[in-house]
Amino acid sequence: MAGTAWYTLGVAFFAAIGTFLFGFDTGIATTTIAHQSWIDYMNKPSKGLTGAVVAVYIAGEAGGALTQTIIGDKLGRLRFMQLMCIIVTAGTVIQTAAQNIGMFLAGRVLAGYAVGGMVATVPIYLSEISAPHNRGLVGGVSGCGISLGTMASNWVGAACSYAPYGPTQWRLPLGIQIPWGIIMFIGLVTFMPHSPRQLVRSGKIDEARRQFMRVRRDLDGPQVHEEFIHMRSQIEFEMQREIKSLKEVFKLFRHRALVSVAVQTMTSLTGVNVIQYYQTILFKSLGISSHMILILAAIYGTIAFTSNVLTTRFLADQWGRRKMMLTGLTGIIIIEIYAAVMQRKFQNTDNKVGKGFAVLGIYLFVVTYYGMLNSTTWLYGAEVLPIALRSKVMGLAAASHFIVNVAITEAGPSAFANIHESYYYVFVGCSIFFLVIAYFYFPETKQKSLEEIAAAFGDKVVLVDETTLAVEEAVMEAEDKAGEMQVEMAAVGNKV
Repeated sequence: MAGTAWYTLGVAFFAAIGTFLFGFDTGIATTTIAHQSWIDYMNKPSKGLTGAVVAVYIAGEAGGALTQTIIGDKLGRLRFMQLMCIIVTAGTVIQTAAQNIGMFLAGRVLAGYAVGGMVATVPIYLSEISAPHNRGLVGGVSGCGISLGTMASNWVGAACSYAPYGPTQWRLPLGIQIPWGIIMFIGLVTFMPHSPRQLVRSGKIDEARRQFMRVRRDLDGPQVHEEFIHMRSQIEFEMQREIKSLKEVFKLFRHRALVSVAVQTMTSLTGVNVIQYYQTILFKSLGISSHMILILAAIYGTIAFTSNVLTTRFLADQWGRRKMMLTGLTGIIIIEIYAAVMQRKFQNTDNKVGKGFAVLGIYLFVVTYYGMLNSTTWLYGAEVLPIALRSKVMGLAAASHFIVNVAITEAGPSAFANIHESYYYVFVGCSIFFLVIAYFYFPETKQKSLEEIAAAFGDKVVLVDETTLAVEEAVMEAEDKAGEMQVEMAAVGNKV
């Protein structure tokens, strides 16, 4: 792997701390509110207040995603993420130190707000600094951060279930989150590059050129000139048609905007969050002991992360986003039908082998969802959008994901109590609908620059003439020589 690929991959790992916090803070709430020590410390909160622990968090996520649509472009990718790092650190500290349920809920709102903004921004940022040939890998790291956070929260929750009764059972897992926002903030202010595309959009062409050369050191001289000027020309062309309202967004870029929103809504309607939040209920219905339930949930998280990493590394750029989504949706339809049948047949019996097949359905689901859809959908939702819309629409798409998630997750306990495993068929129907939509309306984006993707949606792509390219080459060469002279002068100064 070339040096520049390792550099952008390192940047991606730091950026993915934001999505790791999203996965961890989402998952750790499930085990936190299950501890009797937390219930007693919070003076036995009502079911409404306990449910609010999840509800206010997801509401905060939606608020953070929508905030990104308003100020994301104005602050720039790095500064917006820096702001979210400060807020998430405050939120995790407040949760960990909570003295009552009101304080705990306040921490949940702040943390949710921050990770909602993060998870809407990190895929955008990574798509803008990565090369076309490895954008699936670099951009997919953000999705791997989510699954890593989920896995970590599951194992921490399982381990702390063995801790002696007391606040340590729930304060320690919450406190583990505190350093990560600080670590990410340090990376953002030290070595992580600004998005060259965002700098072009802000009119900072010289800085954009320097940052582009920094992140695309895999290109030789003529290639870097050509790709930069093509990127700049396309962005400046799109800025001439600057979008002032959401009405104009869906009028001029309807296809791209609807695809971005649809792909995020689709992820919630596969049922992944319902299965993830309520897998403990499903395991319990199969007669499995409480400690074994937590271990099975941790194994679920481990399988999620492992499958996510493997497909991000070996399929995203090689196989392509479209094939992964179509395969993932097809697999989910088959697996959810299988899981529903197995649970209906064996959950009220003493057949241990049959119950094992029912548990297998849940694990097959996690392999398929995290292997094919998790990283793919977050990246695809960002890369299909033009620069002028990337923050606005991606924020709306993430908010749609969270809002739909609230609805189907809140309905989960009642649905499983009344229609039992038939709730899966709701997600089967939704997945069939999105499979048809994806087949006809989701074009392939692998190996294409963000500007070339416009052509896949039928939008105009600016062609670069030889004169413009020659001017750009001259500017870049002049900057290279100026940089070399500075290095030489510094060396002479040191000798003197």
